[in-house]
Amino acid sequence: MIKATYSKRTLSFKLPAGTSRGILTEKDVFYLTLFESEDPTKKGIGEIATIPGLSIDAVPELKQKIKSLVHKINSGDKIEADEFIGFPALEFAYETALLGINSLSPVLLFPSEFTEGTKGIPINGLIWMGTKEFMIQQVEEKLAAGFNCLKLKIGAIDFQAELEIIRSIRERYPVDELEIRVDANGAFTPENVQPVLEQLASFNIHSIEQPIKAGQFEAMKKLCVESPLPIVLDEELIGITSRQKKEELLNSIQPQYIILKPSLIGGIRASEEWIFLAGERRIGWWVTSALESNIGLNAIAQWVASLNCINYQGLGTGGLFTNNVESPLYISNGTINYGAHANWNLEMI
Repeated sequence: MIKATYSKRTLSFKLPAGTSRGILTEKDVFYLTLFESEDPTKKGIGEIATIPGLSIDAVPELKQKIKSLVHKINSGDKIEADEFIGFPALEFAYETALLGINSLSPVLLFPSEFTEGTKGIPINGLIWMGTKEFMIQQVEEKLAAGFNCLKLKIGAIDFQAELEIIRSIRERYPVDELEIRVDANGAFTPENVQPVLEQLASFNIHSIEQPIKAGQFEAMKKLCVESPLPIVLDEELIGITSRQKKEELLNSIQPQYIILKPSLIGGIRASEEWIFLAGERRIGWWVTSALESNIGLNAIAQWVASLNCINYQGLGTGGLFTNNVESPLYISNGTINYGAHANWNLEMI
C-alpha cells in the first residue's frame, strides 16, 4: 500500500536572482515522498516548487493542500485528477513521485542515454536581470563556458542599455555561431512594443518570450502576425488546464513558439498535451525549468531527454542555490548532463 510524507526546504540563492517580479534571495519548496508501506526503501520523490507572483499555487493554502493530499493517500482514498485543480506544482510532484515509486530508483524516471551519462541536452545560457555591468559579466562567463545559445531577460534596466549588450554580443558572434533569445516577461505594452521588436530584429534575435503581459489576447494575436521576430508564449499558458481552452488559446493567438514549464502548467502529462496540440498547428516549443531544486530539475531533464529534442532547452544548471540537493547533474560545454556514476544525496530531503 502506498503511503506519503512531505517536507519543506528553503533554498538560498548564491546571488540575488533578479526577475520581473523582484529580487529573490531564497525560496521555499516542498518534497512529496511516496513509499510502499511493506517496503519503505521503494519510494518516489516529487518536488512542489512555486514562484511568488507567477505560480497560481504560490498561495498560503498550498501547505494545507499538500497536507490534505498526504492524508488522503495515507487513508487509502483514490486520488482523482480534479484533486489538483489550481495546484499545478503539486500535480507535477505527485506525477513524478509515482514515476519514481514504480521505477528501479526514486530518481530514475526515464532511462535513456542521458541517464546513462553518454548524451547531454543542449541548453541556453541564462543571463539574469541586473545592472549592465552584471549582465555583461554573465554573458562573458556563459560564452567562455561554451554556450551556443544565450537567453537574456530584458525589461529590467534601460532598454537602450540592453540593446547595447545585445549589439556587443552580435558584433562578435554572428547568427550562425550564436543563437540569442530574449525574455521580456511582459515588460512592454501593446502601445510601446513595436519599436522594441523592430530594434531587436535588427540583431537577428531568435525569438522574444512574452513581450506583453499575459491575458491580452487580441493584442498578442496582432503581435504574432505583425512582429518582425518570432513570439513565444510563456506566462500565457499558466492556468489553462482543459484541452478545449488550450486549443482556443493556440487557435486564437497562433504564436510561433510556446514554452513548457511543468511546475507551472500541471506536470508532464499536461505538457505533453500542449506539445501535441502545438504540433498539430506547426507551433514550435521547448521546455524550461522554473527555479526547482535538483529533484524537480532531474525529473524535467530526464523527461526532455526522452523526447529526443534537437533545439536548445531552457533547463537550469542546478547551481543557483547554496544548499541544493546533491545530484549527478552538471553542466559542460553548453549542455546539461547526468553523471551516471555520481551519487544523489537524498538524505538532504
